[in-house]
Amino acid sequence: METDETAARKSAARQRADEVKPFRCKNLIAVLEDPTDIRNIGTVIRNVNALGVEKTYIVDPRRALPDDWQGMRERRSLTKTSVSAIKWSFVKRFDSSEECLAHLNRNRFVSIVTSPHIKGRRNVVLHEADYSVYTRLAVWFGNESRGVSNLAVEHSEMCVSIPMFGMIESLNLGTTSGIVLYEITKQRREYQSKYKRAGKRRKGPSGDHPRTSA
Repeated sequence: METDETAARKSAARQRADEVKPFRCKNLIAVLEDPTDIRNIGTVIRNVNALGVEKTYIVDPRRALPDDWQGMRERRSLTKTSVSAIKWSFVKRFDSSEECLAHLNRNRFVSIVTSPHIKGRRNVVLHEADYSVYTRLAVWFGNESRGVSNLAVEHSEMCVSIPMFGMIESLNLGTTSGIVLYEITKQRREYQSKYKRAGKRRKGPSGDHPRTSA
């Protein structure tokens, strides 16, 4: 039987969820490609939830995670490492990068990849790109040791890097996702706020929302 205290906690959590909902970045997905450390997965999901990213997709060829989102929510390792963010975040797994890319393409998402090295046909420094021009955007983060796959790079609009000025030229997955998603959500939230105030969203040449490749 549910106690008054438990009911009060649930009510407060639901109220908080309703309050932050307008600030979520719609049509923004963080994609983790073949992550191997459950702690990194939990940390990224925590970042995704805290920064208002709409969804997390996980490419999981080893099938380490449940197919069902409810199953993930009940996985203690994810609940603990994400500080319960998994309970408030939509997470979907895929068997392969090909499957994930096909799903994104069907739903008209543009993909960008992240890497400390030049990998894409177009390479940009994180804060120099405009992420508001893509109506539907998927941001790929690669494997902890190998980075993002060539397949993901080939199907991406651009490769984004974080400027670094020390002897170490890489960051762990949790830190990288936090920095990259902060910049992207900041830009997209500012844009969402502008078009809400204007009462409409700017449109591209086709009349659809812009999804240009600069």
